[in-house]
Amino acid sequence: MQEQILILDFGSQFTQLIARRLRELNVYCEIHPYNKIPQITSDIKGVILSGSPHSVRQENPLKPDLSNIKGKLPLLGVCYGAQFLAHFYGGEVGKSNSREYGRAHLEIKDKNAKMFKDISDDSVVWMSHADTILKIPDNYKITASTHDVKIAAYAIEGEETHALQFHPEVYHTDEGTKILKNFVYGICGCKGLWTSDSFIDTTIADLKKKLGNDKVVLGLSGGVDSSVSAVLLNKAIGKNLFCIFVDNGLLRKNEFEQVLESYKHMGLNVKGVNAKDKFYSALAGLSDPEQKRKAIGKVFIDVFDEESQRIEDVKWLAQGTIYPDVIESLSVNGPSHTIKSHHNVGGLPAYMKLKIVEPLRSLFKDEVRRAGKALNMDESLLGRHPFPGPGLAIRILGDITPEKVQIVQDVDAIFIEGLKSHNLYNTVWQAGAILLNVQSVGVMGDERTYENAVALRAVSSTDGMTADWVHLPYEFLAKMSNEIINKVKGVNRVVYDISSKPPATIEWE
Repeated sequence: MQEQILILDFGSQFTQLIARRLRELNVYCEIHPYNKIPQITSDIKGVILSGSPHSVRQENPLKPDLSNIKGKLPLLGVCYGAQFLAHFYGGEVGKSNSREYGRAHLEIKDKNAKMFKDISDDSVVWMSHADTILKIPDNYKITASTHDVKIAAYAIEGEETHALQFHPEVYHTDEGTKILKNFVYGICGCKGLWTSDSFIDTTIADLKKKLGNDKVVLGLSGGVDSSVSAVLLNKAIGKNLFCIFVDNGLLRKNEFEQVLESYKHMGLNVKGVNAKDKFYSALAGLSDPEQKRKAIGKVFIDVFDEESQRIEDVKWLAQGTIYPDVIESLSVNGPSHTIKSHHNVGGLPAYMKLKIVEPLRSLFKDEVRRAGKALNMDESLLGRHPFPGPGLAIRILGDITPEKVQIVQDVDAIFIEGLKSHNLYNTVWQAGAILLNVQSVGVMGDERTYENAVALRAVSSTDGMTADWVHLPYEFLAKMSNEIINKVKGVNRVVYDISSKPPATIEWE
């Protein structure tokens, strides 16, 4: 049984960072909404309560049921979690009178505190809160302070419950990873066995047990996630895996043919299906991003249903769902709101008799790449930029037409090829072109034009949960703009997107 840490999410923008830090320590963890706590099993070695934009003093505070956790398992409260464990157990939280945001210097009050083993006095930590802990219950002990915050950390005597008013998960906290390591290794007793090799061995064994001699159909996209899923399944069930690559008319330029060619060398059983017209028909007249995603998801499933019925006795549909898809699709009463729907998250319609298998559901994107590397997969495939499931439909603002698809394909091809030829492709996590639903005045030769504007987008990221725009050289952007306007009919203006995530998302829709 795999050891794990349970993270209860109260809606903090940093919750995913806690998970990232624990995974970097080779400790498996899962994020669950605070009000949907899973059954506490013996493999759960500890629990972390995240921060939150909410206050414990509000009219309907976010209150998890910790009756099976507090005092029974190691527990760590971070920011809101720390305030919750103080306020609702006999202490007091109030509005802060001083600025408690940004860097602060830690003063360790209890030199024997397990959370601060080998942590230096005066260590820099990151504060981000409007409330402050005014008073802690009698059996609580202050373990650290800062200049402005008397109760910066505490522990409960007689149980392994600890709390931090600062954020150990953010990069600004100098020894944050070491503090989290003290919790998961020193207090929870985790052994740090979560590695790419262990994931592969465990997953293949689990797939063999789960699938037996059943047949599985998998939708390939040419991307990293579906390809790694295919290799894992192929190792588990071999000839019982049937891969289908659907041309939805929303792929990159020439991608359908190129991807089919690349899979020939991987020993996979792959069938290509041209379904462009079905997708274009379903998208006709739709401008709303969610409606477009859902229409694509429905046709995708219809095509799969039709193709899977051609395979005798197929029982399972495999998908390349990864953990950020799962997290972004969660909708919780309170802290979390659905950012966007994913057509590969949330199950299948009742008429489709297939069960779902998702080999990568627990992994972040960089972990998928590491697993692929451990599986000796081709570097050029593993290094490919992520590409959205709905394809270019969410890079065309407004309604979809074959003519618009052609424009954005041509622009995208110039941009991606330019990144490669200028040795910039591998410095970028994801890049693409967006066709805007605005037109602008231009001059070509002696003629006035009124044509389309396109945006170029390039971001750096680790796993897509947060991202920063890439500072591409001006000379390169100028060259791309010139080439796009000269070569792509219907475009007379190119802009570059300099928004980060948050507040923007990577895709425009």
